[in-house]
Amino acid sequence: MPFLLKLLPSKPVFAHCDIPCGIYDPHTAQLASQTVLKMVQKMKALPKDDIHSLIRMVSVKEDHAELCKREILILWTDYFKSEHLEKFPDLHELVWKACKLCSDNKRAVDEVKAQELVEAVDKIADIFNETSRL
Repeated sequence: MPFLLKLLPSKPVFAHCDIPCGIYDPHTAQLASQTVLKMVQKMKALPKDDIHSLIRMVSVKEDHAELCKREILILWTDYFKSEHLEKFPDLHELVWKACKLCSDNKRAVDEVKAQELVEAVDKIADIFNETSRL
């Protein structure tokens, strides 16, 4: 195989990420965090004997908390660059906190933590929107 590689023409390719620019969007993380909050609110309002709905809502809440974390980490690892950290020095802490809140929301039914997740993801989205205009 190395012999074939020597025969093929090649030239260096440079990219700042593994996906073309413009494909990043925090909307999925925002929608996922809002779904987590909505499921927590719905679970709290359920009649105690509606175990079937409770199980389904727990599953949706946990799936969306995981989706939210994955989307935040994609933005963190693939989109945000060092110049964004220079302009927004609290970005690292904000992303870390948001990911921790995703985990907290998978473990518990806590409306305060769910609301904190929505707020953290919205702040990340605001930073994304500001940096994407640059």
